Amino acid sequence: MGKHFQILKLDATDSTNQYLKDLLRSENPMDYTVVVTERQLKGRGQMGTVWQSEGGKNLTFSVLRRFEALSVKHQFVLNITVSLAVLDTLKELSIPDVTVKWPNDIMSGSKKICGILIENVLRGEYVGQSIIGIGLNVNQTDFTNFEKASSLKQIMGRNFDLDELLYGVLHRLQHHMGRIESKTVKQLLPSYEKLLFRKDKPSTFSDPHGNRFMGFIRRVSPTGKLIIELEDQVLKEFDLKEVTLLY
Repeated sequence: MGKHFQILKLDATDSTNQYLKDLLRSENPMDYTVVVTERQLKGRGQMGTVWQSEGGKNLTFSVLRRFEALSVKHQFVLNITVSLAVLDTLKELSIPDVTVKWPNDIMSGSKKICGILIENVLRGEYVGQSIIGIGLNVNQTDFTNFEKASSLKQIMGRNFDLDELLYGVLHRLQHHMGRIESKTVKQLLPSYEKLLFRKDKPSTFSDPHGNRFMGFIRRVSPTGKLIIELEDQVLKEFDLKEVTLLY
């Protein structure tokens, strides 16, 4: 058995990540403190996108993870381990065609079913704590205005137990994070790259100015950047703020 989780259940909160951040300021919460909410009022995705979630239908939670010696230059291991933990859980439920859309959206086919937001608290060259926010679409079936989103129920045609799913993800998180501080991004990349959404398929991207370009996702760099092959076999690295995959 791994460590025990301390689970705090809230009816509603602006953001479970924010709740944990505030807790870190005022108290000394233990490693693997988990905050779960029925309704997240101001859920945020990557780069400030707002995430809509129907109360009581989805799994919205954040996990606090403390580290002794996780170096900042290997912080992408967090994206990898969290993505793999969620993917393992979904595969076990027979959710079809699950992949990870870099850096950490989880897809089934071409629909997004889970968003992950990792916020690290740095101490010099090390990550002191990480707040891992996970929003999984479970029993919500109405995605008006979100044509690229779906849920486990929409895909499988049945309801899922939110608590069971929560424990499933938490246990796999623990398993994948077991010896994370001794792992490098390079060691973990092969299993992550195998599951990359649209890898080696012609795809359309846009840059921050809205310019579109074509390319192929080839791999991920040891610092977690996306490596896209452009025209004339040119390989270029992009970080999160520099590129959006449009499909």
